[in-house]
Amino acid sequence: MHRRIAGRLTGPVSKWVVLVLWVLVAGGSHAFAAQLTEVQNNDLVTRLPASAESTRALDKLTHFQDPDAIPTIVVHEAQSGRLTNEQYETIASQKDELAELDGVQGDVVGPSPSEDRQAAQTLVTFNFGPDGWKDMPAAAEQLRQVAAMEGVSVHIAGAGGSAADSAKAYSGLDTTLLFATLGVVVLLLLFTYRSPVLWILPIISAVVALYSAEALIYFLARYAGLTVNGQSQGILTVLVVGAGTDYALLLLARYREELRRHENRHDAMVFALHRATPAILASAATVVLGMLCLSLADLNSTAALGPVLAIGVAVTFLVMITLLPALLVILGRWIFWPKRPAFGSHEPTSSGFWARVGRTIAPRARMVWIGTAAALAVACLGLFQLDATGLSSEEQYTQKFDSVVGQEALDEHGFSNNSTPVMVVSDVGQAFEVAAAMEDVEGLGEPTGPVIHGGVGLVTAPITTDVASQASFSTVREVRDAVHAVPDAHALVGGTAPSLLDIETASARDNLVVIPIVLLVVMLILTLLLRAVVAPLLLVGTVVLSFGAALGISALLFQYAFAFDHADPAFPLFVFVFLVALGIDYNIFLMTRVREEARELGTRRGSLVALSATGGVITSAGLVLAATFVVLGTLPHVFFVQLGTAVALGVLLDTMIVRSVLVTALNLDLGDRIWWPNQLDRTAPSARTQRSRRRSVSVR
Repeated sequence: MHRRIAGRLTGPVSKWVVLVLWVLVAGGSHAFAAQLTEVQNNDLVTRLPASAESTRALDKLTHFQDPDAIPTIVVHEAQSGRLTNEQYETIASQKDELAELDGVQGDVVGPSPSEDRQAAQTLVTFNFGPDGWKDMPAAAEQLRQVAAMEGVSVHIAGAGGSAADSAKAYSGLDTTLLFATLGVVVLLLLFTYRSPVLWILPIISAVVALYSAEALIYFLARYAGLTVNGQSQGILTVLVVGAGTDYALLLLARYREELRRHENRHDAMVFALHRATPAILASAATVVLGMLCLSLADLNSTAALGPVLAIGVAVTFLVMITLLPALLVILGRWIFWPKRPAFGSHEPTSSGFWARVGRTIAPRARMVWIGTAAALAVACLGLFQLDATGLSSEEQYTQKFDSVVGQEALDEHGFSNNSTPVMVVSDVGQAFEVAAAMEDVEGLGEPTGPVIHGGVGLVTAPITTDVASQASFSTVREVRDAVHAVPDAHALVGGTAPSLLDIETASARDNLVVIPIVLLVVMLILTLLLRAVVAPLLLVGTVVLSFGAALGISALLFQYAFAFDHADPAFPLFVFVFLVALGIDYNIFLMTRVREEARELGTRRGSLVALSATGGVITSAGLVLAATFVVLGTLPHVFFVQLGTAVALGVLLDTMIVRSVLVTALNLDLGDRIWWPNQLDRTAPSARTQRSRRRSVSVR
C-alpha cells in the first residue's frame, strides 16, 4: 500500500501536480504567516490556570480596575548626590505633559521622593486595549522623552516597563530567528553532503512547511481561540526547521541508497518512500502526540504550546513526504553533484565510520552498554544543582533591560513597587478584618483600603521585594494564610506576585502529571511500531537516561559557566518533552532499520548493518537539530538560552552516544530477545534467510 501511494505521489505526471499544489499553498500562506505576531498574547494572565487563586481574584477585581490597564513607573535618579529642589520641581511640572500622552488613563500619581532624596517615582497608567503590551515600547519611549533632564537618569519600570522590554525582546522574532536557524542548517547541510545545490531542497521544503504551519496557526488563533505567544512562536520556528531537516535527511539517505539499486529515479523514490515513510510517520506521530500531551498541563501557556507545535510537526511531515520527493525526482540524480549515486555503484556506508564502530562494539557489547549507562548515570547527578524555582525580574533576560535597571533603582532607594501591589478581594462585611490581618505581614507595605464596590471589598498593599523573587512568593503565602484565616471573608489574593507564584505551583503539578503521560504515549507508539515489548522498554529507558544526563550537565553549565542561578519552573518539563519526543526519533530511525534487517540476518548482524546504514544520517540529523535549538540562544531570554542549551546537548548525547553506542550494544548483547513476544525472537536467522529466498523465487 505504501508503495502504491508513493508511486502516485512521485510519478512522471503527479510529481508536477504535487509541486504546483504546494507552490499555491506556499504563495497563499506567506502573507498570513507574516501576521502571526499580530495575534500573539503575551499577557501574564493568559498563562494562569482557571483554578488558580489569582485567576479567581482577577474575576472580582474587574469591579475595581480595567484588566487592560498597564501601571507604569517613571523612575528619576540623580546621577550624583541628591535631587536638587530645582530638579524635583521640574519632575513635578512634567505631570501635565505625561497625562496628555496617548493611552494614559486616569490621574498621574506623584512624583514621590525617596527618603534619601536621591530618586523619585511617578505612576502613569496606560490603556491601549486587550493587546496593549504591543504599544508599550512606543509609550515607554515617549515617557523617556518627556522625563529627560540634565543630571538625572530616567528609567521606565513597573508592569509597563516590563511589557515594553518584553515586546522589544520578541521584536523581529519571526525573521531574525528564522534566518539564523536557516543559516545554521545550510552550513551543516553543505558540510554533510558537500554539494553546492542539494541543501536547497530541504531548506525550500522546511520554509514551505513553516509558512504553511504559521498560516494555519494564525487562522486558528484569530478565529478559533488558539493561544499563541512569543515563546511558542520562537520554538515553532526551530522545531519545524529542525525536525523537517531531520525527516529530509532520512529520506535523502534512503533515496540515495535506492538510486544505486534502481536505474529509474522514479522507482528509486517509490522504494525509498516505502521504506522511509513508516519511520518518519512514527517519528512525527511521536512528536505530535508528545506535544499534545502538553494540553493536559494546568499552565495555560504550556497547554497552548502543545497544539501549536503539534500542528507545526504535522504540516512538516506532510511537506517532507510530498513536496521534497517531488522536487527530488523532478531534478534527478544531478542534484547530488559532485557525488552522484550512479546505478550499480558501491554503497559507502557498508564500510564507513559507523561500520567500524559497530565492529568495535560487537566483541564487548555487554561491557560497552554497562559502561555507557554508568557514565550517563553519573552525569545525572548534576540534577542536584538545578534550581527551577523561577527567575527573578533581573534574571529573566541575558542583558539588562531598562525595566530591570529601574526596579533595581526603586529597591536601592527604598521604594515599594506601587505598580504591582498585592490585591486582596473579600466579602464586604469582613473587608476591614482582612486589612487588619495584612498589617503584620513582613515584606508588605502599608495596606490601603478597603475600597467597597458591588458587595466586594478591595485591600491593596505594595510589596517591598522583586515581584518575581522567592522572597515575594514567601510574602504572598503569608498574606494568603493571614487573610484565609479571617472567618467568612472568602478572601482571594491576586496581583502580579501571586500570579507568578501560582504559575510556579502549576508548573510543579504539570511536571508530575505530564511527564508520565508522555512516557506512556511514547511506549505505546514504540510497541505498535516494533511489535515487541522488551525493545520499547529498553528504548524508553535509554531516552530517560539521556534526558537526565543532559539536564544534569546543563545544570552544571548554568551554574558555573553561564552564571544562571535559577531556571523557569516549566524548564524541566519543556526539556523532557522535547528530548523524549525528538530523541525517540533516532531510536525509531535506527530500530526500524534493525527490524527490517533482522528478518533476514538476525538481530545481531542486522544491528551492525543498521548502524552502518543509519549512523551517518542520524548523526547529521542530530547535529542539525542541535544547532537549530542552539539558535534559540540568540534571543535575550534566559529561558530560551537554557532550553536551547539543554535540548541541543541532549540531542547530541542521543545521536552520538545513546543511539549509536548504548542501543547498538544492547541489541548486540540481547540479540533476538529484544523482540519478545514477537516471532522474531523465536525464529533462527538461517530459517529467515531460507524463507526470504523461497519468497523471492516465488515472486520470480
